[in-house]
Amino acid sequence: MLLMSIPNKKEEGQTGKTTERLKRLDFHARLNEKILPLCRLKYGEVWEDPVNGHKVGVLDATRLEDVGKIIGNKKARLVLNDPPYNVVVGNANTRGLFKVDLKEYLKFSEKWVQNAVSAMDRDAHLYVWMGADYRDNLQPLPDFTILMRRFEELKPRNFITMRNQRGYGTQKNWMWVRQELLYYVKGNPDFNVDAEYTDIPRVLRGYYKKVNGQVTENLERSKSRYIRAGNVWVDIQQVFYRMEENVPGCYAQKPLKAIERIILSGSSERDLVADFFAHSGTTLIAGERLNRKVYTFDIDPVFAEITIRRLEHLRRTGKTGWQWQNPFPEA
Repeated sequence: MLLMSIPNKKEEGQTGKTTERLKRLDFHARLNEKILPLCRLKYGEVWEDPVNGHKVGVLDATRLEDVGKIIGNKKARLVLNDPPYNVVVGNANTRGLFKVDLKEYLKFSEKWVQNAVSAMDRDAHLYVWMGADYRDNLQPLPDFTILMRRFEELKPRNFITMRNQRGYGTQKNWMWVRQELLYYVKGNPDFNVDAEYTDIPRVLRGYYKKVNGQVTENLERSKSRYIRAGNVWVDIQQVFYRMEENVPGCYAQKPLKAIERIILSGSSERDLVADFFAHSGTTLIAGERLNRKVYTFDIDPVFAEITIRRLEHLRRTGKTGWQWQNPFPEA
């Protein structure tokens, strides 16, 4: 996903500017350094939520001892990770979106996947967002999926495509409007099918067949008036600056609706959900809203701080993000 530059203009009913007030943190190292002193956590530290027991840390997903600091002896029923894709976006190689040798990236991936497996319950779900760079033989998606074959505990369950309602165009190619989500399971976890149903009503009649001597069509036979999401999600909006859940400064933020769908399908209330790459804190917000306990961490103290502040902001205001406001007003 690309965040487009937005002109300063008044929006109807608003008195402030609609331009995001915080630049992309992975592009602006000096801004990141300015925010760093505002962060309450340093590397190796973990914050525990006094209200619902969530945890946020500044830890390295590739270090088993770091994962142990936050997971302890608990086991997660669901692990939901959005790692760096190893894809250069917008012709820029940044600290937040690094591009390294494929072998190095796969070593990085193997370490965090192994640590994720160790944190998972006997019966658990694992979801991994993964990118594909057409300029580099669609890497890292194909080699990552091959890497996952090494983990005999994990079995592939599905390959989900989320269709962004906003994309970015090209002059000599199809518009990019998709994100890929890999779904694996460990053991035989429960799956809540009801969580798959969208709020899109069924409108297409057809597929007639005879049942008990009577000709019926698909709407009559369906258990729901609404369309199931399936493995192509077309009802979820890519996060951008006009949405309440937007967190300025965070590139490629995942939609809250997508994360909540995953949590509802793969966990029950009070289950532990883990996220090794907190970034904008969406998994924590989804867990708070759905009564799950979330343990999440990021190697960057700034994103860990954003995650904590977003939870506090939700409880204080009821809002899931800052839209075009600034999560660090003191900066």
